[in-house]
Amino acid sequence: MARNIDGTEISRVMRAEMAQQVADLQAQGVTPGLSVVLVGNNPASQAYVSSKTRACETLGMKGQTLHLPEDVSTEDLFAAIDRLNADASVHGILVQLPLPAHLPYKAVLEHIHPDKDVDGFHPRNAGLAFVGDPRAFVPCTPAGILEMLRREDIPTRGKHVVIVGRSLIVSKPLASLLMAPGPDATVTITHRHTPDLASFTRQADILIVAVGKQNLITADMVKPGVVVIDVGQNRVEDPGSPRGYRMVGDVDFDAVSQVAQAITPVPGGVGPMTITMLLANTIQSARQALQARAP
Repeated sequence: MARNIDGTEISRVMRAEMAQQVADLQAQGVTPGLSVVLVGNNPASQAYVSSKTRACETLGMKGQTLHLPEDVSTEDLFAAIDRLNADASVHGILVQLPLPAHLPYKAVLEHIHPDKDVDGFHPRNAGLAFVGDPRAFVPCTPAGILEMLRREDIPTRGKHVVIVGRSLIVSKPLASLLMAPGPDATVTITHRHTPDLASFTRQADILIVAVGKQNLITADMVKPGVVVIDVGQNRVEDPGSPRGYRMVGDVDFDAVSQVAQAITPVPGGVGPMTITMLLANTIQSARQALQARAP
């Protein structure tokens, strides 16, 4: 039976460490600040944004939400981002996705100044991360996965990591990070057009699944002793739940747990790490801003 990789507990430990980092910065006259831009009234987005601002406040950081109407124009959204770009008390800017269809989300994300792009989606940060520059803000989910592996003492050097999915937010940056000096993994990326997916997943020492399809990975698709990182978030109707639904991943958790060495649950696995790494990136941004001011 696999042991659970508890992202909630790892996040708790990390946030205690980060609270001290915030206190150290405050002693130097800087309080890390995160501003989240929320467009419209999507209930899931509102809940997610609230959790981010609460997490900031718990660490002694400044967390604020700029709430704009659903029909905001691209020009007005750009103007709001410009104001945050120019505000020295704001170290991190995040535009909550998804955006309404009339807004060009790629252009919006690229409008955030790279020095405040704590989501790590700006092309400059993507390029810096690809070449291993320490100034880069790494996308939060890939960074969280690497931190989980490190803190769980799961070796990556020389291991075969198979990633199912090819997104710009998770899979591609994660592959680059895992291949870099330090992790030193051998990485295979698969996707929906990969024939005989199971022939690849059975080779994995570490299997990372980020697709968004319930029960995509079953027990017969993994080898004994594999480490499984499930990034999937799928809503399943559950009349017995107070909310009427529950969240599950991309992996058949109960069955694969009988074969794997270790596995992340959903919820409580990768999810908490994503917000924690967002806070870490904001602290990094505040530290870099302080260093830039030094004579």
